[in-house]
Amino acid sequence: MSIKDIGPKPQSFDLESATLENSNYRTVAWSGKYLQLTLMSIPVGEDIGLEAHPETDQFLRLDGGRGRVQMGPAEDRLDFDQEVEDGWAVFVPAGTWHNITNIGDEPMRLYAVYAPVHHAAGKIHATAADAERDEESGTDEPPNWSVQPGSQPEDKHA
Repeated sequence: MSIKDIGPKPQSFDLESATLENSNYRTVAWSGKYLQLTLMSIPVGEDIGLEAHPETDQFLRLDGGRGRVQMGPAEDRLDFDQEVEDGWAVFVPAGTWHNITNIGDEPMRLYAVYAPVHHAAGKIHATAADAERDEESGTDEPPNWSVQPGSQPEDKHA
């Protein structure tokens, strides 16, 4: 299944199949005015990366694999620690430090909904290193049609 981000237009597709078939670290599947959907695949033993989005709430759902979710108010105070697997949802409040590590024996497949929009429309990152490079270079910015907070602080990465 191939998903194309068509921007803030009506869209529908089999989300579970698209998530399970996605082999990229991150694929932006839909970008609206207020929220965005990305598909993710995290290799065995790797993680999403410890981070905090000051102005962005996130909803994540695992459709394959097993993970360990850690969250907290500071990068050195991750007092929420939960194992998750297929069918589990994770809610990350804005400003919360968080990470999900693949603790299974297969790629961990999940999708994330960001509000507000967080990435460039249609952006595909094959690896976490590609995503980090784009973030550092400023080439992974939300589209101009999305509504962003007035003075959005930068994301924090450990």
